Amino acid sequence: MNIYTFSLGLLGTNCYVIEKDQLALIFDPGGDVEKLEQLFNEKEIKPKAIVLTHAHFDHIGAVEPLRERYDVPVYMHEAEKEWLTNPMLNGSELFQVGKIMAREADYYIDEGVQEIEGFKLEILHTPGHSPGSLSFWLKDEQTLIAGDTLFQMGIGRTDLPLGNYDTLIKSINEKILSLPEETSVLPGHGPKTTVKAEKQRNPFLS
Repeated sequence: MNIYTFSLGLLGTNCYVIEKDQLALIFDPGGDVEKLEQLFNEKEIKPKAIVLTHAHFDHIGAVEPLRERYDVPVYMHEAEKEWLTNPMLNGSELFQVGKIMAREADYYIDEGVQEIEGFKLEILHTPGHSPGSLSFWLKDEQTLIAGDTLFQMGIGRTDLPLGNYDTLIKSINEKILSLPEETSVLPGHGPKTTVKAEKQRNPFLS
């Protein structure tokens, strides 16, 4: 399996493309759809689905162009089902960056092991940054796609509507730090880290 990382959109959101046998899932396409299209064309990769860790505006900017271009479904947590269509809920109106919207998701997913378009994922519900935040553990790759839950030496902000600091810390401690220490953590912004490094040095988790 290959994992490609892109920094996309207004806030440099990390978008991850996981690919095997030239089929791919797209996680959090925040914008700059042409960068993703270039990868798919050059590598002859066929996208199979868009998966969202959560539905803040900086993670969804390219959802609709990709869905239309490649005819792929969108997966996310039902707690944020209205956020794709509502600029106030997804934050784009709050931050005055224009109305960023997409149609409703095609499928709603929750915690547990699930196969999405041929990719086996362990889904963790990790609320706190937002109520429907999900993290995705790729067990065979020892890799976690964490969205805006946990960053290198940081945590997701909780001062946005429906954010909750105590809930976020609980999610991190119970769902993420319980993973094997060698697990690579791929955050929604910034460089990757590991479970071990965050256990030892993250100032918010001491």
